[in-house]
Amino acid sequence: MLTQPQAQPGSNPSVDDHTAYLLAAIVDSSFDAIISKNLDSIIQTWNAAAARMFGYTADEAVGKSVVMLIPPHLQSEEADIIERIRKGERVESFETVRLRKDGSKIDVSLTISPIRHADGNIVGASKIARDITQTREAERKIRLLLQEVNHRVKNQYAVILSIIRETSNRSQSPEHFERQLRDRILALARSQDLLVNTGWNGASLAELIEQQLGAFGNEHKVVTTGPSVTLNSNAVQHLGMAMHELGTNSVKYGVLGSGQGQIVIEWEISHRDGEDFVELTWNESTGGEISPVNPTVRRGFGSVVLERAVPFSLRGEAHVERGSDFIRWTLVAPLSELVSFRTSPALLQA
Repeated sequence: MLTQPQAQPGSNPSVDDHTAYLLAAIVDSSFDAIISKNLDSIIQTWNAAAARMFGYTADEAVGKSVVMLIPPHLQSEEADIIERIRKGERVESFETVRLRKDGSKIDVSLTISPIRHADGNIVGASKIARDITQTREAERKIRLLLQEVNHRVKNQYAVILSIIRETSNRSQSPEHFERQLRDRILALARSQDLLVNTGWNGASLAELIEQQLGAFGNEHKVVTTGPSVTLNSNAVQHLGMAMHELGTNSVKYGVLGSGQGQIVIEWEISHRDGEDFVELTWNESTGGEISPVNPTVRRGFGSVVLERAVPFSLRGEAHVERGSDFIRWTLVAPLSELVSFRTSPALLQA
């Protein structure tokens, strides 16, 4: 703690005394550690923030070398600081690492200035240390986030390039290509919106289905049933594409286009061979014959997505069954490949 000047009984504090009181109060209440030391690096004063930051009380710190706060590999910093202080230089703020009493490290920003005697001679240095541990941690998280964003963007590029290639190979005209490409990229964007809204922590399977099929209308013809499952970003992206392709086919040839019949999308969790699996089924029944123009899920990019791309990406298996009045797509994949975090089977089955 700092020692404030004491006024003599019955006397009025001088202007210098009043200033000293103010300075001592400011130093003692500062959130930054403020320390003074002599030219031999011996600590002379130690404020309350220094005690909180480094763990030493004023009694433990005053009279000791400031070197006790410096990690062994950085102790050359002190010699350089003292040399510059002797020359009357102010040491501009720099970031470094210091030690707490318990031996743990703390990231700090230091500003060091010379202390002059009344005669102008330099007698020591004042040091202001600011804890920047949280700032460093925030920077670390931002770097990790940028790396993750870069990774995800590259994955998205690969998916989009695949969509462009497959759509181009199966398009009947430039207009057809443009329309299909636009619709598929918009489907990717809808899945992306769900992930952004949750901070990339995943998205509910039920919400993903609602988001993708809501774009087609006639959503009252769609029934979803299954336990709560939070999908990881990879599953959101690929199942979103699957829902889009099934929905597009339904608009052209099935329930979402004619408004006749019903689509039931259901999923359940099963356990076998020591592993949990998700079985997801799209059951579309028109109540009559499916349009004779195309009585199956359309061949081409949609088939590639449903029968190859999605199951491969989720380490699962998928197959399509077709009849005169129904289409059924079933995907079975390990739960660990779909969820953003493991949820207890009891909760999943609730």
